[in-house]
Amino acid sequence: MSAISDSAVIARRNLIRMGRIPEMLIFGLIQPIMFVVLFTYVFGGSIQVGSSNSTQAYREFLMAGIFAQTVTFATAGAGAGIADDMHKGLIDRFRSLPMARGAVLTGRTIADLVQTALTLVVLAVVAVIVGWRTHENFGKVLAGFALLLLFGYAFSWIGALIGLSVRTPEAATSGGLIWLFPLTFISNAFVDANLMPSFLRHIAEWNPFSAVVQACRELFGNLPPGFETPDAWPMQHPVWASLIWSVVIILVFRTLAVRKYRRATG
Repeated sequence: MSAISDSAVIARRNLIRMGRIPEMLIFGLIQPIMFVVLFTYVFGGSIQVGSSNSTQAYREFLMAGIFAQTVTFATAGAGAGIADDMHKGLIDRFRSLPMARGAVLTGRTIADLVQTALTLVVLAVVAVIVGWRTHENFGKVLAGFALLLLFGYAFSWIGALIGLSVRTPEAATSGGLIWLFPLTFISNAFVDANLMPSFLRHIAEWNPFSAVVQACRELFGNLPPGFETPDAWPMQHPVWASLIWSVVIILVFRTLAVRKYRRATG
């Protein structure tokens, strides 16, 4: 209970800081909104998904990928925030207080989760404005967004580990983004993986990012007409695959991040 209380205090501190620096949220929204607009109006209608080349089919196909990309790109911000706290000596001040060691990281990741949720709400509104629609009941749609938040929370622990492993916030930002681009683009987020070369298709099908995207498309009812689901297990059971990947990432990277934090502050 003490660790939960300490984590809540740290999360509140980070949320207050975010409220006082609204540019953090605004700039975090600009990139996904640009992706929505560019892919919808520039590539929409020119990329085949399933048996359709229509702009509407691609728009609905695209949005699950944009949502998933948004929650994973928050990793860079999480890493930069922790690196900034380390660089300014704030972590050393926390270390002098009678508090649970893991509370600093847990509180930070919870605050990042709240920011990610706000970003998803705004992005969903923008998506509806440009024509995105869901075709499943409210419960499934809500489950899709919950799955996205769980995946984003898992990736925030990767960001925490990166932030603790570098010396400056700038390095944390770069280190948090470099590996995300191949992860998100060698996937089914923006194009039908069935159209990729064989070796890339297999990578995309077993990519944890692809599993989340596929799960959201099913939960939102956004699979295009004539779409052939790949035979790979994560694509046949994307919800279960997404849950398994998220839990494994949290367990592994939370353990590594807390261990790194104890060494850094020991």
